[in-house]
Amino acid sequence: MLNLKSILRKPYSVMIMSGVLMSVLVACGSDAETNETEDDGSTEVTATEDQELVVYSSRNEKFVQNLLDKFESDTGIEVLVSHLDENAVNLLKEEANNTQADIFISNDIGGLEHLRAEGLLQGYTPEGIETIDENYRADDNSWIGLSARTRVLMYNKDLVSEDEVPTSIEELADPQYEGEFAITRGGNGGFISHVSALRNEWGDDKTLEWLSSVKDNAGIIAQGNGDIRRSVGAGEIAFGLVNNYYYHQQLEEPMDNNVGVVYPDQGEDQMGAVINAAGVGFINDAPNEESAQVFLDWILEPENQKVFSFDSMEVPINTDIEAYEHAAPLDSYKVQDMPLSQLGEVWEDTRQLIEESGLDLEIGS
Repeated sequence: MLNLKSILRKPYSVMIMSGVLMSVLVACGSDAETNETEDDGSTEVTATEDQELVVYSSRNEKFVQNLLDKFESDTGIEVLVSHLDENAVNLLKEEANNTQADIFISNDIGGLEHLRAEGLLQGYTPEGIETIDENYRADDNSWIGLSARTRVLMYNKDLVSEDEVPTSIEELADPQYEGEFAITRGGNGGFISHVSALRNEWGDDKTLEWLSSVKDNAGIIAQGNGDIRRSVGAGEIAFGLVNNYYYHQQLEEPMDNNVGVVYPDQGEDQMGAVINAAGVGFINDAPNEESAQVFLDWILEPENQKVFSFDSMEVPINTDIEAYEHAAPLDSYKVQDMPLSQLGEVWEDTRQLIEESGLDLEIGS
């Protein structure tokens, strides 16, 4: 098997894996150990020799690089990071007998819980774990959610009014919206989790029918949510199904920012908006276990939880941390009943259902 660690050491190495371009950024640092300070009793991390942390991330690079740079600066531990996409889950499964990574930063709780169920994550109880509600972490704390996001319909105000945007996700299958909206490819992690929530609410038969109709109705099937938000902002499409922080991002663009948002399924008899979360997982048999534990303790410090959520404009799960200014608090709208921990249980089944509908998991080159 290819040894990724040797590749990760090269600052800008590039390789093709599962048809995905993987760019690797390496920052510098050194080993770390924990010592008690004499003046105030606080804990600080001081450098020793050759300690490193290998991170796989399925999040957008701009959402995590600042955080990892801060970790290096605070601890002196060198971070070797592979910026991947949803294929990170499959890569971690392929490497189960030759583990390369210590920490997985995931954009999706479903992927983390799937890895835990497969025995690929290990439990740990970091300092500060009590700041994260039990509904947003694994029973053994092998994965921890840190920031939440909601599936919304973002629209271009120059093309449609709020009244012309669907108020429920089910309506995307209605022929009246044919060609007017954008969705991501079927393999997008947020889309998979969304469909899992629909399966929980509707059952497989109705969900499969919905997927088939939405595939045909969509005017754009995009690689990712960022492509959708730019298309909506530019007026190339009337509205799109995205995570809410993409709406926040578009509002801050210097142009193409005349956009609005609808939180769907808010009626008394409706399921509520679908939420998901981003977080971190502790890889089983991690080569640098001590560094991983240092990272997990560090990430739960309030200032670092804030960096994790604010860099992506998501909502901190720790309610003591103020939400990003454009983000609606989680308790201000109706959300789906499905516990996020159940997403991993149906991850593969949902992918298969999406593929059965004819919606491609990946977009061909």
